[in-house]
Formats: sequence, C-alpha cells, structure tokens
Amino acid sequence: MRHQKKNRKFGREKTQRTALLRSLALSLVREGKIVTTEAKAKELRPYVEKLITKGKEEGIRTRRLTASRLGGSSVGAKGIQEIAARYLTRKGGYTRITKLSPLKSDGRKMALIEFV
Repeated sequence: MRHQKKNRKFGREKTQRTALLRSLALSLVREGKIVTTEAKAKELRPYVEKLITKGKEEGIRTRRLTASRLGGSSVGAKGIQEIAARYLTRKGGYTRITKLSPLKSDGRKMALIEFV
C-alpha cells in the first residue's frame, strides 16, 4: 500500500528519478522557465523552492549544498544564489505552474514552470 507516499515514481528507479529532477532543476535555473509534463512540474516545484530558500542564507555551506543537489554544478549553484537574491523579502512561492494544452500525439498534460 502507498499510505503516506506522496512522491511520484515516473516509472524510474531512484537514481534515475534524482537525475531527472536535477536535470529539470538545472534547466529551470539556467533558462528561467521550461515546458514539461504537469506531473514533472508539480514534482519539481518543491525541489527548486527548497533550494532557493537554502540559497537565501549566505555561506559556503549553502553553496556546496545547492551545488550537490544540482549534480555538482557550480553554474547551477551560482544561478540559485542569484535567483535567491531576488527573493530575499519573499517567504515562499518562488515558482508558478501554468497548465498548457495537452499534446496531440499522446494526450500528455503539459505545463510551463517559471520563476515569479
């Protein structure tokens, strides 16, 4: 039974899921907005928002933490620091998910996730 299990599996093993989230988070930090499936966007939102909240704190520890969560990418860690600087007075809700029309080919629900 799946009681209290709120994460989506996406038909992948744990290492593949973490790689997927890292890849999506890094793309979001680099581009500012990405189009993906609705389920992936909903799973990505808390992952990125927690990184930004941590990135608001200054220090080497938070830079290393954000870099490790983004696959050791120093480019991503610097991006998180820059994004976090924009939201110093904001207490949460750094991202917005906008639903798009489903794909014609297979009917997947698509969504746009972007920074507010």
